Amino acid sequence: MKLDKEKLLLYAVTDRHWLNGRTLTEVVRESLEGGATFIQLREKDLDEENFLKEAWELKALCAEYGVPFVINDNVEIAKEIDADGVHVGQSDMEAGNVREELGPDKIIGVSAQTVEQAVLAEKRGADYLGVGAVFPTGSKDDAEDVSKETLKAICEAVSIPVIAIGGISRDNVGELAGSGLAGIAVISAIYAQSDIVEATKDLKRLTAEMVNS
Repeated sequence: MKLDKEKLLLYAVTDRHWLNGRTLTEVVRESLEGGATFIQLREKDLDEENFLKEAWELKALCAEYGVPFVINDNVEIAKEIDADGVHVGQSDMEAGNVREELGPDKIIGVSAQTVEQAVLAEKRGADYLGVGAVFPTGSKDDAEDVSKETLKAICEAVSIPVIAIGGISRDNVGELAGSGLAGIAVISAIYAQSDIVEATKDLKRLTAEMVNS
């Protein structure tokens, strides 16, 4: 799947912490109903068998909605289920190796905190960058804060699309206006909400305003 920049507008990252007895497929479907444009399956503690089962289910679901589906960190599972791609952090396999592993047609996202990391990731074949944490966040213990100045500098230093991640909510997304972003990646701003469909619609509208302002 070729990455269309518009698909990065509202990038939803899964987190089973918020399921409250529901299945991951159910809540992801609601986020897609609400207009999420990209889905990343993020599992830190699931065994491989269940991870694979979940990945197959979500891949089929995202295909129904025509939305790109990538796996966080796990290149092997991304390869096995033929996902649209993978997102890797700085400490994971670096972008050039991932590209060799997955081939030319897959989407590769890389996390970056500095201009140097961003430029290097683009050079090594990344299709987009996830930059953060742009606000304090509870979902990642080691997330470093990235200032608005650094965010803007990264967007200006690379020609691939950049999305902001980390602590973004409907209340602060507007503060990112003018950075040059293609979109945002969120977890709790969608999946921790009582009405996921409405929360997603609302956040998508606010994000489009931010990107276009």
